[in-house]
Amino acid sequence: MVKALIFDVFGTVVDWRTGVSREVEAFCGARGLAVDGIAFADAWRAKYQPAMEAIRAGGRGYIALDVLHRENLDATLSEFGLSEPIDAAARVDLNRAWEKLPPWPDSVAGLTTIKQAYAIAPCSNGSIALMTWLAKYAALPWDAILGAEIARAYKPQPAVYLASAAALGLTPEDVMMVAAHNDDLVAARAAGLKTAFLPRPHEHGPGQTTDLEPNSQWDVIAADLSDLGRLMIGKCSTPRGRDGFRRG
Repeated sequence: MVKALIFDVFGTVVDWRTGVSREVEAFCGARGLAVDGIAFADAWRAKYQPAMEAIRAGGRGYIALDVLHRENLDATLSEFGLSEPIDAAARVDLNRAWEKLPPWPDSVAGLTTIKQAYAIAPCSNGSIALMTWLAKYAALPWDAILGAEIARAYKPQPAVYLASAAALGLTPEDVMMVAAHNDDLVAARAAGLKTAFLPRPHEHGPGQTTDLEPNSQWDVIAADLSDLGRLMIGKCSTPRGRDGFRRG
């Protein structure tokens, strides 16, 4: 009996590629610098998994994603020949691009629907601070703000999913992980959570070839977050408390 849904955020709930590219182009344009925002966003994001892998593998202690993003920004600016004109103070501002990502068109309405009957929270590799400011920017109606530091680990390590369930006072089987990434759901299911898949076929642009469809029999498969809302409300039409009893 699911009592809460937790969500991957980057790619599943918000459009990181459009958001980062827009912020980069505006930032550079204000300084008279020309840059291909999409290419920059893709290059910056490409460093995301390798940076976290060093921590997962034990070669480095836990460091918040905000810091990893900042380190990756330095490397990306160097690749694009922008190291000299953008100083350290300006880089702090540019790094906040990850706090200004637009929700997919169905995200806010879908989350609001699901929230009528279930607790909802992010389960992201982002920090609590990053998830907080992103929620404010994108009007994401979370019941709680969770972040990677509650487990001091990064997905797909099982500690992240288990810590998110525990933070809500729930057992893993009470919680459903929602993601547009099959590998995220593989790890969540292995940790004992229920799973829901929805595709985001444009997360990586028009040439995307991954995660276009579910690759397993997930507990729920939806077209988008609005569809997931309809499916989940059909399973539980009134609010449900942590003890499992319906309210109202």
